Amino acid sequence: MNQLPLTNDTVILGLLALCLGFVFYTASLEGKFWKKFYAFVPTVLMCYLLPSILSSTGLVSEKDSNLYFIASRYLLPAALILMTLSIDLKAILGLGSKALIMFFTGTFGIIIGGPIAILLVSIFSPETVGGVGPDAVWRGLSTIAGSWIGGGANQAAMYEVFQYNEDKYGQMILVDIVMANIWLAVLLLGVGRTGKIDAWLKADNSSIESLKQKVTEHTERIARIGTTKDYILMFSLAFIGVGLAHFLGNHFAEFLEANFEVIRNKEKALSSLGSKFLWMVVFATAFGIGISFTKAKNYEGAGASKIGGLFIYILVATIGMKMDLSEIFDNPGLLVVGLIWIAIHAGLLILVAKLIKAPFFFLAVGSQANVGGAASAPVVAAEFHPSLTSVGILLAVFGYVVGTAGAYLCALLMEVASQV
Repeated sequence: MNQLPLTNDTVILGLLALCLGFVFYTASLEGKFWKKFYAFVPTVLMCYLLPSILSSTGLVSEKDSNLYFIASRYLLPAALILMTLSIDLKAILGLGSKALIMFFTGTFGIIIGGPIAILLVSIFSPETVGGVGPDAVWRGLSTIAGSWIGGGANQAAMYEVFQYNEDKYGQMILVDIVMANIWLAVLLLGVGRTGKIDAWLKADNSSIESLKQKVTEHTERIARIGTTKDYILMFSLAFIGVGLAHFLGNHFAEFLEANFEVIRNKEKALSSLGSKFLWMVVFATAFGIGISFTKAKNYEGAGASKIGGLFIYILVATIGMKMDLSEIFDNPGLLVVGLIWIAIHAGLLILVAKLIKAPFFFLAVGSQANVGGAASAPVVAAEFHPSLTSVGILLAVFGYVVGTAGAYLCALLMEVASQV
């Protein structure tokens, strides 16, 4: 008879599947209790929390499990490919300059918000943003940057690249989810007051109306019921890309280390450019963008991004197992860092929207395409009008594309800020 903690990955995977199934099943129920529960507790938080309870209580042994390795090396790059193959760069440009300006304003707010938050908090509580080696707080905050600019895939990339202490990782996930969902709640409250907000911004909504019609026509054109052939070809494309990403990523990282001293020297900030994982993610994303210029992009109509989303949630569950709930409140000052960070992001968006007279729709969706990613950007977009859901998906996918580079830049700036 097996003794606790459980170390058999087949059994652990079954428990993670039970956790994910429980969350999504209960979230779909019409009962008052579950509706109220998920109104306050986001589903993504539950997908982290339940697996963390399994490991924190000693039921399963995360340290003896290979599930995170498998999810991060195989499912993550596959998810990136499936979620970027549908990106339409022409359509993004066709949204108008204001949509892209608001999206990149949100990205810029995250990139500069992290280091500014570190500098401000270090004035009165330097220990909150200190630490050395794997315990350096900026390394952990890099995972939040990955999550807030792109999503779970980019978050995992930053975790692997900067190698933050996994025993303290739960603190970062707490800051990520709490702050992101406070801001999401504010945006959703604003949706009901769109008219008043647009009047204050002096925004012209005519572009939104024409956008509704264009997006509705595009969605109807590509939507179809997926066949076995569709799923096999999507599987083929995704894992051909995974194989190429690993092959090219490994060789490119080795090439950089062999030819550049600044990358070989592990004490230098740019040494992280020698990470095989980082380049695997970059090449997987590039592969997805590349095939988006072919007929492969039509597989979005058969559910490519939904399969990618499934892979991401499996990854989220394996990350959740790394959370030690007893460590979460060891550094409560991190919540202040997160609050300042998200406030800079929000304040910059409001300022730019006022200056360029951008509609509140572009502010809200541009923000959530960064902070919320594919999980909440479509939800926010749909609150304005169901036909705009794919606009949220489109910008969120674009967030995945720029997420790794943006988060990497933010991490380097945070490292500098933590040493000032």
